[in-house]
Amino acid sequence: MDPLMEEPLSRQEVAEKVQQYERFLNEKLRADLRLVLEQRDALYTDIAEYNKLAAVIKTIKEAQPQMEDRKLQTKVDLGCSFFCQAEVANPTMISVGIGYGFFVEFTLDEATAFIEKRVPLLDSQAEEKTATASAIKARIKVVLEGLRELQSLDTIGHEEDTSRNF
Repeated sequence: MDPLMEEPLSRQEVAEKVQQYERFLNEKLRADLRLVLEQRDALYTDIAEYNKLAAVIKTIKEAQPQMEDRKLQTKVDLGCSFFCQAEVANPTMISVGIGYGFFVEFTLDEATAFIEKRVPLLDSQAEEKTATASAIKARIKVVLEGLRELQSLDTIGHEEDTSRNF
């Protein structure tokens, strides 16, 4: 049978299709988009923290020749911007979070090298998440367009039904 010659969908069938598309849109696509954007934002947060750590390491390296007793006085953020004073006995070593709750103690040069490798990796992962988000947004637009077409078919079918009554 020719697809152009098929019977138009009944009003109830159109309403069911609209509900299916809306459910798919809200439960699947928008949820997937939210998840991918949250993952991308977490990657951007990690990148910012590594860049901040690189700046701190640079500052420590510049200050090392001036430190006579080899101790570093600093303030540590305990959370919620609540700071306390701290003293670092050996500022030549630093603990760096490498993921999954693991920390590795590096020299300042090793930490810098690690950060220089880690940040581009995180950047590429963030770009992948951005591309995935764009693809999901494109699917959302396709589904929305399909919904518009279904709803316009329903309106056209309704107009034809009312015109037959006259």
